[in-house]
Amino acid sequence: MLSVELHVHSALSYDGRDPVELILEQARAVGLDAVAVTDHDEIDASLEAVDLAPEYGLVAIPGIEISSKAGHVLGLGVEEAVPPGLPFEETLERIREQGGLAVVPHPFQESRHGVMARITREQLGMADAIEVYNSRLLTGRANRQAERFARSRGLPMTAGSDAHISEMVGQAVTRVGADEPDVDAILEAIRAGRTSVEGKRTPWHISFRQAAGGAKRRVKSRVSELLE
Repeated sequence: MLSVELHVHSALSYDGRDPVELILEQARAVGLDAVAVTDHDEIDASLEAVDLAPEYGLVAIPGIEISSKAGHVLGLGVEEAVPPGLPFEETLERIREQGGLAVVPHPFQESRHGVMARITREQLGMADAIEVYNSRLLTGRANRQAERFARSRGLPMTAGSDAHISEMVGQAVTRVGADEPDVDAILEAIRAGRTSVEGKRTPWHISFRQAAGGAKRRVKSRVSELLE
């Protein structure tokens, strides 16, 4: 089983902090086999990770966290950004057109753009996999809801730290029964449901610090846009 981190943000995300190199260093330090950098509506850092990962003895899965009209969707295995603001179903289609895997992160967390506030359970069941453990939680209730849903539909399950600082990479891990340590084999194994999940909560003080830092960067970015 490979140890894979499927949900990480770099400094390219409006609420991320660290460059790709620090993310890869941490991934190596905690014994991961593969990692996906999934920035908000940006893919350049993820593609940079793909190029650099072999230097760290890692596999990097290209990816992106897309802001669909319904909420967030992870596109894994894509090499071109999927535009934000598209309907949920079209977002899934755009990911699959590139041969990618459509994973819905934190679906029951409305405060963090989870899709279940805006779509039906039947629509959620169209995803390729469901993130059933996200480390940035307060009570764990939303994770339990996601796991119950995935099990009831027989959908593959993943975990992700949703790290916005490099120190939190590896807080949640998807164990993947891939035949080979490469991107295609990992994605195929997830599609087939050959996964198990494990993780631990991001400490509250770090979650709050990440949220505050993200809010400050959003305001700064908005001010810069208005001044241009």
